[in-house]
Amino acid sequence: MIDLHYWPTPNGHKITLFLEEAGLPYTIHPVNIGKGDQFRPEFLAIAPNNRMPAIVDHEPAGGGAPLSIFESGAILLYLAEKTGRFLPADLPGRYEAIQWLMWQMGGLGPMAGQNHHFNMFAPEKIPYAQDRYIRETARLYGVLDKRLADRAFVAGDYSIADMAAYPWIVPHEAQGQSLADFPHLKRWFDAIAARPATVAAYARGKAVSDAASG
Repeated sequence: MIDLHYWPTPNGHKITLFLEEAGLPYTIHPVNIGKGDQFRPEFLAIAPNNRMPAIVDHEPAGGGAPLSIFESGAILLYLAEKTGRFLPADLPGRYEAIQWLMWQMGGLGPMAGQNHHFNMFAPEKIPYAQDRYIRETARLYGVLDKRLADRAFVAGDYSIADMAAYPWIVPHEAQGQSLADFPHLKRWFDAIAARPATVAAYARGKAVSDAASG
C-alpha cells in the first residue's frame, strides 16, 4: 500500500495519474496547502522542502522498511521502476522519457507556476512579470507542440513524461494560452484527457477538494 500525501494541484495530479494507470492501491492523505498543512512536523518528516506530493511506500521493491519519497519527478521515476511500466526499458528510450520529465520539472512547471502567481495570486499586478511568464509559457507550449508533431506521446508510448506535463497544460486558459494555437499539443492533450485513468485521477482530486470545502 502506498500513502500519498496530496493536494489537487498539477504536481499532485501527476502522481494520481500514475497510480490510477498502474492500478496500484493507494490511500490519499490530504495536505491542504491553503491551511498550511505542508508545514506540519509529520509532513516535513517525509517532505523536508514543505512541498507536496510525497509518498510512503509500505511495500518497497526488495522489501525492507517503508520508503518515503518527495519531489514529484522522483516519485514518478520510483513508481515506474517499481512497476516496470511507463518508462522504456531500453537505454535510448529511457533517457528520451527522462529528459522530457526533467524539461517539465525545470521548465514548464516553474514557468507556468510563476504565470499562475503573477496573473492570479499576486497582491499587486506587475505587467512586466505577467507578460514575461505568459510569453515563456507560450514558448514552452511551442516546444512541446513541435515535439508532438510526429508522435502520439512525448517519448514514444505513453510514459511518465506525459504524466508530468499534462497537468500543467490543464489550466491553459488561466495561463493565457489557447490550445488552438498548438494543434499537435491539443491532439495529445485531448487523448490524455479521455483516458479512463485520467478521468479517475481528476475525480479523486475533486473529491479531496470538495471534502475540504464542505
